[in-house]
Order: sequence, then structure tokens, then C-alpha cells
Amino acid sequence: MADRTSLDVVTEALGASPTRPFTETVELAINLKEIDLTVPKNRIEEEIPLPHGRGRPVTVALFGSAEMCQRARGVADRVIASSEIDEVVKDKKGAKKLVSEVDFFLAEAPLMPTIGKRLGVVLGPRGKMPRPLPPGSDPTNLIGALKRSIRIRSKGSRTFHTAVGTRQMPAEQIAGNVDAVLNRVVGKLERGRSNIESVYVKTTMGPAVRLW
Repeated sequence: MADRTSLDVVTEALGASPTRPFTETVELAINLKEIDLTVPKNRIEEEIPLPHGRGRPVTVALFGSAEMCQRARGVADRVIASSEIDEVVKDKKGAKKLVSEVDFFLAEAPLMPTIGKRLGVVLGPRGKMPRPLPPGSDPTNLIGALKRSIRIRSKGSRTFHTAVGTRQMPAEQIAGNVDAVLNRVVGKLERGRSNIESVYVKTTMGPAVRLW
């Protein structure tokens, strides 16, 4: 099968799915081959900034000192002062709700051991352990980058999916996001593209269209 461009495939995927009464996500499905994912170093776990964003709001929360929280206010969707961590831990239902509602977490580096010990059981399995921030740093740029990013995790499966936009976005922008994700994944694989069996693009409820 001759390779088609990502724009060709995205356009076909959008055209093949009837308009729905809700905003459909455009998804990328990647199938790996000839790679042992029982070896942790072979697994894909990446945060990838999309050149054209997600097409929907992305939420970022930050754990930090009073000074760090002040810098993040108005930029992060939620700021949690170090003095509030115990309160979050005690409210188990609220902690699970927080983790489900937030896409990315950041934490001032000195707080990482505490967060790992107190909240790791909730954050870890969901792949949402915070990214550490140097004390006193300005989190603005990183928060901005995360708000247009996606997280991909292959775990132990050779097939994994990720969002690359929404149906309301122009096909050219979605295609640019597809290319960005594939370039990053290929760069992480031991044998590059040779470790990829196939790649498909689809809307939430639409048929899958093969890219590779």
C-alpha cells in the first residue's frame, strides 16, 4: 500500500463520518510490532505539544509554595498550595475527582516526595504524576505548552490511541498534529518506523482510515 499524506487521510476520515450533535474528537491509533513492551524502556510515555492545539480546553493544576502559586494564578486552572495537600489527601473522593478532571499536573520539585507518597496511588496509575518545577521558576511558559499537549502511553499494549484534535478544526491543522505525534513516536522507537505495524485516523464514532 502506497503511503498517503496525513491530510488525505484526515480529510477522508472527516468526510466518512456523519455530523454528530456533539463535538467529536479526532483520534490517532498506532499499532506497534516487533517490540517487547514488557521491557519498560521500550514503552512509549510522552507528553507531546501539538502545533495546532487540542481543539478543546486542556486543564493544568499546580502544587507549589505560596510564591509559586501566586505566579501560576490566572495561568493554571487550579493551584494547590503546599499547605493544602493534606486537605486534598483526606478527601479521597475529591482527590479522585481532581485527578479525573485535570489533564496535567505540575509540582514544585521539593514537594514531589510528599505528593508521590500521599497522592501517588491516585496519580500514578493514571499516568498523571506531576512534572517537577525548579523552586522559584516561572511556570507560565510550561503551563502554556501543556495546554496544547497530549499524553501518550503505550503501557504493555502494542496498540494505543491519542487525540489529535476535534472535528471542528481545519483538516490541515489536524494533519499537522498527526505528523507531530508520529514524528515523536518514531523518534522514540528502537527501529523507528520499522516498529510501527499500522496507523489509523478516525473520529470518535466514525470509521478508521489507514494512514500507514
